[in-house]
Parts: sequence; C-alpha cells; structure tokens
Amino acid sequence: MLPKHLGHAHIPSRFASKVNIFTQQVLSPYLNFHRPCFFPVEVTDNKRRIRKRYPYEQMMTHYDKLKSLSGAAHYLNSGTTFEQLDEIAYAIGDNEAPQRLNQARDDLFRSINKSLKSHA
Repeated sequence: MLPKHLGHAHIPSRFASKVNIFTQQVLSPYLNFHRPCFFPVEVTDNKRRIRKRYPYEQMMTHYDKLKSLSGAAHYLNSGTTFEQLDEIAYAIGDNEAPQRLNQARDDLFRSINKSLKSHA
C-alpha cells in the first residue's frame, strides 16, 4: 500500500523517520478508519467450488469490520477499548480524511525535496 500513496521514486534513508511518522500518524489511521474496502463472501456453486463474491453490502472500513466480528474486544491490545478507537475514528469525517492525507503527503514531499535541493 505504501508505493500507491508514496510513489515509486527512491526516498533516501535519512528521511525514514519523517516517512515513518507520516505512516503512523496519517496513513495508517486513514487506511484503518476511513478507507472502505470490500470483504469477500464465500459461495459454493453447483460444482461445489468455493467462489468469492464481493457484494456491496460487505464494503466497510477495516475498523468497522473488526467491530462486526463476534468477540471483537478479544482482538484489541490490552488497555485499548472500542471507545478510545471510536474517538480516533470519528474525530474527522470520511471526506475530510483523504484531504488531510493528501495535504500531509504534500508537506512531507515538499520538505524532502527542499532538503534534497539544499544538499545538492
């Protein structure tokens, strides 16, 4: 998922800490709480083959999918509650999240490019 959001160009290792901060604070929350994806439903056809279907009703965020599982609280780290995660998930809307992601990514690359040009 990183090349899709960060591009395929080489980023020098001295910027790894900036990229890690971006990934942890911006990209991961976006992917987990705001970006929907399809989850498969297995259907057995007449020839007894298992086929995966991706119905629109199964489109949800990773966080919503986690909450929909039975015994979902069992999968959380100790000390983490769904109330805490709800605060993160609903702090910004699903339309605002990609805008913030794009702005943070632009800021990241602006700072990387500025640093690269000043060292050249």
